[in-house]
Amino acid sequence: MKSSTGPAVWLLAIGQTLIYAGCYYSFPALLPDLEAATGWDKSVLAFGPTLGFLIMAGLTVISGRLVDRGLGGEMLIWGPVGVAVGVAGLGFAVTPVQWYLCWALIGVAQAGCLYETCFSFLTRRLGDGARSAITKVTLVAGFAGTLAFPLGHWVGAVFGGQGGMLAFAAMPLLAAPCNLIAVRSLRRRERAGVTLAPTPAGTLQRALRKPAFWMLAAAFMAIYLNHGVLLTYVLVLFADRGAAAGMAAVAAASIGPAQVAGRLVLLAAGGRVTTGQATRASVAGMVVASLVLWLAGVAPGLIFVFAVVQGGAIGVMSILRPVLIAEVLGREGFGVISGAVAVAPILAAAAAPSVGAGLLALGGAGLVYGSCLALAVLGLGMTVLLLRGRDGLAG
Repeated sequence: MKSSTGPAVWLLAIGQTLIYAGCYYSFPALLPDLEAATGWDKSVLAFGPTLGFLIMAGLTVISGRLVDRGLGGEMLIWGPVGVAVGVAGLGFAVTPVQWYLCWALIGVAQAGCLYETCFSFLTRRLGDGARSAITKVTLVAGFAGTLAFPLGHWVGAVFGGQGGMLAFAAMPLLAAPCNLIAVRSLRRRERAGVTLAPTPAGTLQRALRKPAFWMLAAAFMAIYLNHGVLLTYVLVLFADRGAAAGMAAVAAASIGPAQVAGRLVLLAAGGRVTTGQATRASVAGMVVASLVLWLAGVAPGLIFVFAVVQGGAIGVMSILRPVLIAEVLGREGFGVISGAVAVAPILAAAAAPSVGAGLLALGGAGLVYGSCLALAVLGLGMTVLLLRGRDGLAG
């Protein structure tokens, strides 16, 4: 008799929420306070998360292979512990080198415990039931930013930027026991009769020869670079649009609920909306969001419209990404193929803090708005081309 997967999936969702809040969102949530606490320039601080995501990108294919070999659970259990140690270390860093070493540790740990590993683990364990499980995880994890930005606003004011990092370090540490219980529960399905087939040799090499692989990677690169830059500097950009600090924190925190709302709309639509239709709509939403943020200079209240549209769009995309990969490139060897495709958005996340700092230094906020709009348009164009020629490109 098969055990229910519901409680296990919800525990993984809580784990992902805590990990993302504790590492991914901690930097943008505390950025103004970190500048004040360290006296370092934005570019110096930003190279830390850039380094972390570069290391994560380099390890993603390896972590995908480990999932295919049945070690995804171990990474989900121990990865958050490494993240917690790295984030805590950021609170004690007194030189940029120490700051970068802590981010390097975070990058190694992230490679085994964020969405890619979690989704690949669920896909491998649950097969066709993975989409529902992934949706549940993302519904809850969408509140990571909602948790992080108000917390950052409070702990940054009370303890300073680096003291605030110690509070954020507790979150991934709490995720480890959640993941442990979930992994043990899901692994009982194997004994209950779920067959886990080994990955055939040459699976990744065959995927790399398909034009669709590279178009997916390029589209995700543009989409996630847009979102990464805007999210990293969201408080800075909202301040540039004329929003007070409290208003900016509330607007930034609303990105999370907007992600959840977008996912709920997708869930309610069910089979009435195809993956292709939902993908085009979500990327088009990012184009609209970038335009709205630019226009917020005239009416600062538009930052809330930006937060809702951008959040909804990227929230839907986080569900569609693994589904689109599976539909276009197949489920065989999904862990390693998904990991390889994920290198592009992870590299985008890696580049985003430094790219954003460079754009701000070169042309101020205006250059950021224009560049992010161009990235969203590029992502939309690549997505339309990919979906229009999906059958030919996948062959």
